[in-house]
Amino acid sequence: MADWNSTQYLKFERERTQPAIDLVNRIGLENPKKILDVGCGPGNSTAVLAKKFPDAYILGIDNSENMISAARKNHPDLDFRLCDAGRDLSSLDHDFDIVFSNACIQWVPDHKKLIGELMGLLRKGGVLAVQIPMNFNEPIHRIIREVSTSDKWKGYFPEARNGNTLTQGEYFDILSELTDNFSLWDTVYYHVMKSHSDILEWYRGTGLRPYLNVLDDEKQADFENDVLERIKGSYGVQKNGEIIFRFPRFFFTAYSV
Repeated sequence: MADWNSTQYLKFERERTQPAIDLVNRIGLENPKKILDVGCGPGNSTAVLAKKFPDAYILGIDNSENMISAARKNHPDLDFRLCDAGRDLSSLDHDFDIVFSNACIQWVPDHKKLIGELMGLLRKGGVLAVQIPMNFNEPIHRIIREVSTSDKWKGYFPEARNGNTLTQGEYFDILSELTDNFSLWDTVYYHVMKSHSDILEWYRGTGLRPYLNVLDDEKQADFENDVLERIKGSYGVQKNGEIIFRFPRFFFTAYSV
């Protein structure tokens, strides 16, 4: 599991939070009383839920002590708990009106089992609302794969990093076995970066963590430089000097029956 840093993650807080806002606005429940935010990170998504549903009790959970500490500091009026979604969901209540997860479950294996467990935390009529980055075909992911498996670097990463994200069709099949009331959609966000280094900076907080965590400081800088050089060759610069950074994301809502 990656060693998370809330400060690094929040350098692009607005861009990372927008999908949570979009997902919350697709939830069709009125006056929910109890909400769970799975993989709450530093609390930015939990705050979105609190703004939308001010009368609800909201619990944010995350497996990172750093993230939970930041969430408690940033949002002292909300409730947060250290909890690993891949192992500890059975310790939670099973009467939530909403179980929400923004850009978390891609880090958790066995999504068929996981989604069933998340649905099991809902009361009848409750809704599971999930957003998953689905950008593995974008240049940045190809670059990270190519650099990490190159002759120069593959010795540092003996275990290939296998993603947990499934296809849209596989999520359809999982959800159709659990409920007859669900929706799926995707959105491509076009983030504006000031420089190629900003794209690298974004991934320092997420996709590069599993690689950087096993390298010393000198090798981290070298690895990042190799990634950055390829980023420069893969992302064009607009007339005003800024860079369009495409980021596809996949969403679904599923109601407990």
